Amino acid sequence: MNKMKGVPIFLSLVVLGLASSIASASDPSPLQDFCVAVKDSEVESALFVNGKFCKNPKDVTANDFFFQGLDKPRDTSNPLGSNVTQLNVDKIAGLNTLGISLARIDYAPHGLNPPHIHPRGTEILVVIEGTLEVGFVTSNQDENRLFSKVLNKGDVFVFPVGLIHFQFNRGYTNAVAFAGLSSQNAGVITIANAVFDSDPRINPDVLTKAFQVDKNVIENLQKQFWVDNNN
Repeated sequence: MNKMKGVPIFLSLVVLGLASSIASASDPSPLQDFCVAVKDSEVESALFVNGKFCKNPKDVTANDFFFQGLDKPRDTSNPLGSNVTQLNVDKIAGLNTLGISLARIDYAPHGLNPPHIHPRGTEILVVIEGTLEVGFVTSNQDENRLFSKVLNKGDVFVFPVGLIHFQFNRGYTNAVAFAGLSSQNAGVITIANAVFDSDPRINPDVLTKAFQVDKNVIENLQKQFWVDNNN
């Protein structure tokens, strides 16, 4: 009988543990009205925290929550033909602990925001101008299924956290999209850059076997200049 009584308590602890792990899977909830990020090179070099240190609330101004000029087109004259303007906590200090950020993406005709992931945030994208082919790929456990759609002005698409996704301008004119992300700093890992332009380089033998191609192909890819379109 005593063993049976202990089962509900054990299950309750398991559920509580799972709930806690799920709750901590995104940016932590703020415990005050705001926690405007402050840069202190001496402190930051000595301590590492999951986020940024808070400015004294008495020193906070409206400018800590402000950014100007997101209406202006960005330069897309790079090999990818795209430019991502990130508005995360590094650009708007007031975003610290709020668990949200924004990005503007400009695309030249046939411009590409290449396959990448955001390790810490889900993305919701809305097309402002142009036509975009977008998509994401599921995990190995889900057989790497591709979910893809052609979006026009006013259309919205969601990219789940941590999954490889992309956007391609199918049109002959410029395109613009805005994206909201569920993190103050969602992070970006561009797949090609990470694989072929890491520092130091990944052993070519590893990539040759992984991609099942000739080693010369890998070595040539590692010699290329890989563009980072994130600003």
